[in-house]
Amino acid sequence: MRFDVLTLFPGLFSGYLEQSLLKKAIDAGLVDVRLWNFRDWATDRHKSVDDTPYGGGPGMLLRCEPIYDCVSAVQAEGEAPGQLIMLTPQGRRFDQTLVEELSQQQRLVLMCGRYEGFDDRISQGLRPLEVSMGDFICNGGEVPAMLMIDALIRLIPGVLGDEASARHDSFSCSGRLEYPQYTRPRVYEGMEVPEVLLSGNHQAIAAWREEQSLMRTKERRQDLLNNTVEPTS
Repeated sequence: MRFDVLTLFPGLFSGYLEQSLLKKAIDAGLVDVRLWNFRDWATDRHKSVDDTPYGGGPGMLLRCEPIYDCVSAVQAEGEAPGQLIMLTPQGRRFDQTLVEELSQQQRLVLMCGRYEGFDDRISQGLRPLEVSMGDFICNGGEVPAMLMIDALIRLIPGVLGDEASARHDSFSCSGRLEYPQYTRPRVYEGMEVPEVLLSGNHQAIAAWREEQSLMRTKERRQDLLNNTVEPTS
C-alpha cells in the first residue's frame, strides 16, 4: 500500500518511518511512504504557501495555487492517482469502519493542514475525502497522518506477526472493546489471572472472552452497543 504525505514539515516523519512494524513493512516492500513538501510548488523566492484570510481573523490559510499544483504533480506520479484525503477537524470521524474501507485502497494521498487550515476552494475543487481524528485540534495534520498510517498497515497481510491480532482488536469484527488479557506472572501484587484462562478449555475461554468484551463495552463505551445490531438466531 502506498501513502503519499503532503506536508510543510516532512522532517517530522523521519523518526516515525524508521521504527517498529512500519519500518519492517517498508523494508519488506509491503508499505511505501513518500513525503512531499508543499513549498516545493511555491513560486516566490520566499517559498510562501500561506496568506491572510479575506474578511480578517487570526492566523494564516494555505493558498490554493501551491496546494493544487502539489496534489496534481503527486497524483501524476504513479499508475493511479489514489484516494485524496484532507486531514481536517471538519471531516468524517476516523474509526475502525473507515480504516477497513480505506484498507481496500492501493494508494492514499494525505494532505496535512497547518496554521488555520486550507482555503475552502481547495476542498471545493479537489473534492478530497475529509477525515477528522476526533473532536479536538492538533497543530497540524502530520500526527493524524501518522495515526492513519499506523491503523491501516495493521490490516495489510504480512505486516503483523499474527494476522489474528488485527481481527481481535477493539472495534474490529463485533465493534466492541477487546476483552482483558494477561501474561506472566500468574499472580502479581495479589492480582490473579482468571482461572478460566489457565484451564485449557478453549470453548470456555472463548465464552469468557465474549462475556468480558460485552461487559467492558457496556461499562466504558455504551455508545458502541447502541450502534450494534445483535445477531439473530
